Amino acid sequence: MKQLLEFQRKVNAIKKDGKNPHFKSTYATLTQILSEVKPILSDLGLVLLQPIKDGKVYTILYDETGKEIASSYIDLPTGLNAQQLGSCTTYFRRYCLTGLLSLEVEDDDANMTIKPSKPALSPEQFEAMIKAINEGKKDQVIKSMDKYTIDAKYKTLLETAIKNN
Repeated sequence: MKQLLEFQRKVNAIKKDGKNPHFKSTYATLTQILSEVKPILSDLGLVLLQPIKDGKVYTILYDETGKEIASSYIDLPTGLNAQQLGSCTTYFRRYCLTGLLSLEVEDDDANMTIKPSKPALSPEQFEAMIKAINEGKKDQVIKSMDKYTIDAKYKTLLETAIKNN
């Protein structure tokens, strides 16, 4: 446990170096993760193995004496062709390793996609919008509607008021 504690003190967040054009995202490749963690593990006298056995992808840490000090595994799905199996194995190795070592991966993609949640439109704000529409200020109301999460009933009523004015 002492060696894992020292590892966690030394390892930095893993930088993303891979691109997934299908999902328009980036990720830390297995090569990137291994290049970051293996030197630190080796310096601490830890050996990392990731064998595939009995339909499972294992990630195991051994100390210098050969004693297993940590491990995890994921079952491989069945019925995959060779390319799918290879991709799945690499993917599982990345995730087992990241989980076992509690690695942080820089998450710029997720941070960019998280939008601050919009406040819910209150009954008072709804009434004020209806009043504004009736006073000929529907363009202002339309712009301000994007700033709120609007209940379906309120939205229908607002859209009807906008259409009729």
